[in-house]
Amino acid sequence: MGNSPLPFGIDRSLLRLDGQNPYCCLHFVMIFVRDQDRSLRFYVEQLGFRLVVDERFEFGGRWIEVAPPDGSASLSLALARPDSPADKLVGRDTQIYFITEDVNAKFSEWSNRGVRFQFPPKKPEWGGTFTRFEDVDGNSFGLAGFDELTRGVETQRLALAQKLESERRAAQELEIAKHVQSRLFPQIYPKLKTLEYAGICFQARQVGGDYFDFLDLGQERLGLVIGDVSGKGIAAALLMANLQASLRSQCAIASDHPQRFLRSVNHLFYENTADGDYATFFFSEYDDKTQRLRYANCGHLCALLLRCDDTFERLNSTSTVLGLFENWDCPLEERQLLPGDTLVLYTDGATESFNEDGEEFGERRLIEALRRHRGQSSQVLIASIVEEVRQFNPNEQQDDITLIVAHCRENVEAV
Repeated sequence: MGNSPLPFGIDRSLLRLDGQNPYCCLHFVMIFVRDQDRSLRFYVEQLGFRLVVDERFEFGGRWIEVAPPDGSASLSLALARPDSPADKLVGRDTQIYFITEDVNAKFSEWSNRGVRFQFPPKKPEWGGTFTRFEDVDGNSFGLAGFDELTRGVETQRLALAQKLESERRAAQELEIAKHVQSRLFPQIYPKLKTLEYAGICFQARQVGGDYFDFLDLGQERLGLVIGDVSGKGIAAALLMANLQASLRSQCAIASDHPQRFLRSVNHLFYENTADGDYATFFFSEYDDKTQRLRYANCGHLCALLLRCDDTFERLNSTSTVLGLFENWDCPLEERQLLPGDTLVLYTDGATESFNEDGEEFGERRLIEALRRHRGQSSQVLIASIVEEVRQFNPNEQQDDITLIVAHCRENVEAV
């Protein structure tokens, strides 16, 4: 037996993926039987094997393969026709051995199902436990077990149980994180007379790095905010929570001192994140009395302003991203909104969705979708855009899709 900890070849290696040599494994071992249906019932019903192949051919032949519950090799149940050379091979020692972690348990299980054993399990000189059994044609097989195998199986079971428990806890924690992050999105929508608005984030994973918010800035002013932090998954979600905390803690000064507010948000984000972490960010302040929009685009995708006359304006970047630089400033720009105008803020999950031909949904398709659905409410308009993106790319979503739509009411008196 030498020094090998796993004797008799009981170590079952996984499929090699290194590509150094052609893959090679034992496929099946052929045994001859006189009645394939009877033998198939024996191996499946009495031994608990699984049926791998049962193929009937036009010329009348039949190919059957069965396999034990564990392992990769199969048994082929080949029909031995009377007086053929194969007929003389039926009812002999097949020289085939099955390995189990508990020979006594298999002996008891199979005996109760009517399997005929040649002798009870015993311990031969070479160690382990051993017995022999026969199928319905008298073909005999060895059934053996080794202490090393039992210990190895138990070790693997323990490792698998630990892995499953770890995955269960991770999934549970991720579900908690998803719930917590969902509470970071706006729960209350301040009411305005002249603006009807909505926002949504469809995450590609359970948690992500997209962010949007609606801030009550007082004096009938509303902050509309959207951002996209670097990275994906849990790391991005933590950065997103950091950005949200920085933003909410400083928003009291946003209305009177918007540039100071943004500098403070950048400073907090810079101080509390690692080198290289950043966020693209679009901040806008809407005045419900004057219908003026002040905004700062910090390296984010340009917002789209669909005018009531069907023309478009792009609200381009006014500064670089948040979090990369300690000394940072951001000029603001203004737009006068008119009844019937629609403002759209979005992240790249919408425009950078690719179809099977490698085409990007892009800004052009987004603008076309806005024009088609502009008569709908903001909430319905968002749903329509997301549906068009998903129809364009029906495969698995690769990035968060976040949208804010704000529509200037045309009939304020009716509100």
